[in-house]
Amino acid sequence: MNMHIITGMSGAGKSLIMKAIEDLGFYCIDNMPPTLIPEFAKMYEKTDMVSEVAIVVDIRGGEFLDDFFPALVKLEYQKVNFDILFLEANDKNLVKRYKETRRSHPLSTDAIGLQEAIRLERERLEPIKNKANYIIDSSDMLPNQLRDELKSLFMSEDEHEKLMINVISFGFKYGAPLDCDLVFDVRFIPNPYYNTSMRKLTGKSEVVKSFVLKQSQTQSFLDKLEDMIEFLIPNYINEGKTQLVIGIGCTGGRHRSVTIADKLADILKENGHRIIVKHRDIDNDSKK
Repeated sequence: MNMHIITGMSGAGKSLIMKAIEDLGFYCIDNMPPTLIPEFAKMYEKTDMVSEVAIVVDIRGGEFLDDFFPALVKLEYQKVNFDILFLEANDKNLVKRYKETRRSHPLSTDAIGLQEAIRLERERLEPIKNKANYIIDSSDMLPNQLRDELKSLFMSEDEHEKLMINVISFGFKYGAPLDCDLVFDVRFIPNPYYNTSMRKLTGKSEVVKSFVLKQSQTQSFLDKLEDMIEFLIPNYINEGKTQLVIGIGCTGGRHRSVTIADKLADILKENGHRIIVKHRDIDNDSKK
């Protein structure tokens, strides 16, 4: 797991950065208390759920921000691979942005005006800025320029042009996921559910995988599906799409769709694509 800690001045573009980094497929958390970051790292280091994590830590944390440097020490002790991105902007642009959005600065009070709040925040964040691996001054940047700068920091050139592909298995009896761009129905494949020895297993078990993948329909379907998706990907990229969600559905979302989703993900990974797999309904029928 690679952890990217994003911090910096309020109004410098952290919200925009978070949206852009989510589009790159990173797992993002906003405003996490620093003291919880090492515990989060421990939990996710034991899984392969995510490889890139972005965490925003800023002045909104109040007194929790005092735990920032002790948290970094713990991360170093845990040998977590992390870096710090600090977003900067000059006072003139920060004031302008706050007036345009009509939002209050986190440190503003009846007694502390906007410019004083910015000064206090800059003073408090200075030690963190000095520790940062990357500093981006967004003062004169347009949103697309800020996104491009982010990509240049965290992704190689060939990866700039890649989609993040989400493959989701599901059961039609629970409804198709609403966010799918493509949905494929694999209920034409013989159902392991009707074999009592496999009924309580899932599509992740070797027995079920072997049963599903040895069916003559399965390989033909996967070959055609791979060919179609590889055709679509460059066309989606040309249209500016950054994420593709593919739904694989069977009756209950426990057997066939799980196996096919995992196999499709393996094929696309071998072809060099960035993949996230989710099995939405794999546990829904576990007690039946």
